Amino acid sequence: MEPNLKIALVGAGMFGGDVHLRAYADLQRFGIAGQLARVGLDKFSRDLAPVKFDLVAVATRSQKSAAKSAAAFKEWTGHEPKAYFGDTPWDDILRDFPDLDVLAVATPDHLHTQPILAALAKGAHVLTEKPMCLSIQEADEIIAAAEAKNCVVAVDMHKRYDPDHLRIRDDIQKRIGAPLYGTAYLEEPLEVSTSTFKWVESSDPFSYVGPHWTDLIWSYYKSKPAALTAVGQKKRLVRDGINAYDAVQVRVDFDNGMSIAFNNNWITPADFEGPVNQGHEIVGADGKVESDQQYRGFRFWNAGGGCRTSNNHFTRDVLRADGTRAYIGYGVDSLTVGLAAICRVKFAGESRAAVADMYPTAEDARITCAIVDAAAKVRDLNFKYLQEGKGAPVTARFGQDGITLIDPCRAAEGPDMVFQRIYKGAI
Repeated sequence: MEPNLKIALVGAGMFGGDVHLRAYADLQRFGIAGQLARVGLDKFSRDLAPVKFDLVAVATRSQKSAAKSAAAFKEWTGHEPKAYFGDTPWDDILRDFPDLDVLAVATPDHLHTQPILAALAKGAHVLTEKPMCLSIQEADEIIAAAEAKNCVVAVDMHKRYDPDHLRIRDDIQKRIGAPLYGTAYLEEPLEVSTSTFKWVESSDPFSYVGPHWTDLIWSYYKSKPAALTAVGQKKRLVRDGINAYDAVQVRVDFDNGMSIAFNNNWITPADFEGPVNQGHEIVGADGKVESDQQYRGFRFWNAGGGCRTSNNHFTRDVLRADGTRAYIGYGVDSLTVGLAAICRVKFAGESRAAVADMYPTAEDARITCAIVDAAAKVRDLNFKYLQEGKGAPVTARFGQDGITLIDPCRAAEGPDMVFQRIYKGAI
């Protein structure tokens, strides 16, 4: 019997309905072997070439969007996955497909944990969007559930697979010496926070896109956070009646002594020439690296279209002889490595520990979850104190004893109130 991997996708919005759905369409038609050399896993090409991939279900909150996604998949592949919709459609999928192999989770940020845990409880592997979750406690829950079932939880941290970032990780960061400080920024268009997403009041720009950069820095140096401070601003979105942060700035100090400033917003005007503005730089003891992911030298303009830039590395269409288009890029690579690891567990009998070096793991994601969790608490307190004219004095400390908030404004309540343990457990 041919090896077969059954996948269900929950969430088919901006990212799920584009990158995930198109990536699974190519897998449905041609398998995974052709993608493996891009991510350095071509030694598994012969073993995984026979594996058939089957997207059995796609689920969204609304019936209309679920049907639309299923119809699009049928147009691309000739195969129509079953459409599900509702508040918790993963429950219906897991009931109808008790032998499901992979649940792909591309729901809003604050709705990742529930479907992940539901899938793991049934023994299904998980491929989830970043951030894996928004709290360190939930991250621990997910990791414990994955260990108990020997299941892979792969997190889509696609910044790792940008060819420029691979060059930095494998070469440049060694040339510039011990890291001193740096900055990383990702600025999203205003439409994301005002029309594309309806859940921005449940998240913030750092929690949404900051994980790309915190994970990238982790992939470079494998250094844990030691302390952070965070502030945020609410000025633009409140004009539209949206009580959400326009922008958030988080500075993280790491165990290896480097300090990185992460700056994110989701209010960039539509007039901006690129889809997003993004880049990072790191200063080392012996040099510096600068990487502009927004403008890489590719620019075009035309009458009535303005000046535009494109990121041709993230995803791109490759025309096939039959007129269809292959979908490749580092945006797909991060999904490929997770699925390759899952295939090794299912078809080669590997343990999740044995394949952990193949993909961004839940344990990797836990570092980002700890930063996101602490940053949200520090940000909110500092926002409150700034409004009260007290400055922004709150910080967080990470260590073997957990995460501690340091809030000097609480000194009036007693000296013991300044330090508040928000998480007990080693980071």
